[in-house]
Amino acid sequence: MVALDFTFSLFIMTRRFVSTLAVGAAAFLGACSKEAPVQRVVDPARVVSVTHVARVAFGSTTTASGLLVAREEAAVGVEQAGVRVLRVFVEEGARVKAGQPLAVLDDTLLRERLIQAQAQADNAKSEADRVEGLDGTGVMSDEDIGKRRSQARVAQAQLRELEAQVGQMIVRAPVSGMVIERTARPGSLSGGEPMFRVARDNLFELEAELPEASILRIAERQPVKVTLADGKELDGVVRLIGPRIDPQTKLGRVRVSLPADRVLRVGGFARATFMGRSVPVAVVPEKAVQFEASGPLVTVIGADSRARRIPVKTGERSGGLVELVEGPPVGTQVALAGGAFLLDGDQVKTEIAESSATLTGTPEK
Repeated sequence: MVALDFTFSLFIMTRRFVSTLAVGAAAFLGACSKEAPVQRVVDPARVVSVTHVARVAFGSTTTASGLLVAREEAAVGVEQAGVRVLRVFVEEGARVKAGQPLAVLDDTLLRERLIQAQAQADNAKSEADRVEGLDGTGVMSDEDIGKRRSQARVAQAQLRELEAQVGQMIVRAPVSGMVIERTARPGSLSGGEPMFRVARDNLFELEAELPEASILRIAERQPVKVTLADGKELDGVVRLIGPRIDPQTKLGRVRVSLPADRVLRVGGFARATFMGRSVPVAVVPEKAVQFEASGPLVTVIGADSRARRIPVKTGERSGGLVELVEGPPVGTQVALAGGAFLLDGDQVKTEIAESSATLTGTPEK
């Protein structure tokens, strides 16, 4: 019972001590608040890393996909329709020389007509020879003399035409190159479609379509790296830049010449990597460009050390740099690190960023 009374007394004394301490602390703080007025803390100017808008020789990389095509394609066929194919000498992929026989057609009917035409031509020539020297003699009218001579000329022309048709029964390659298509089959009949297609001189190209902005950075005879579907790489050269931009797609056509290679197939898929022409453009490091809902912008630091946010229009990117198609002029100081946290009119202290010295090019002087 004595222990219980002692514990209770200790509890009461402790509470009184804590209460007294709390009241004293409150009084002390109140006195301090009256004696020492609160001072407003002014934030020092923010330190910002800066770089400058530089003009450098900027070479952009553009990739495009396309199909392999023959540089020049020769269609081979015959004018006569309905003539049976007797033999075919080549397959697709064969390399041929100009004048080489590709197929033989049945010329039986043509040769029969040729024999008849030869006889008619010989007879007409004999008739024309008989009236030679009779002009103006009165033995035969000038009209009859002219008629026989005309018949001889017509018969000779018909004979030459048939001879040419017989010669066409041997289908020959008009140019040297590779047979890329063969529709002729033994037993089939000739029609209006080509029997063969030959890629002249075994030359193949990549035909690709690129956006207008990319085409403006490409020049003829410019090197191109072409990657085939199997991963093999070939060194190509821009041979032709089409003069027309499609008004709907805004794409233009580019032809890339390729070296002779047996793996090339017409219609095959390939990817081209174009290194754009190196042209002087205004650039800033990628980190200097902020992107907001309204579009890209940079933070310019003026001579008064105050920030100003300027909208820009960006172009190509390469090596950590961004082209400024529209924006502040070359030499303008822009914020790099921390620029996204600045508002218009903020006072800053600047320090040159290390990345400003790593621009791949020489600033405009």
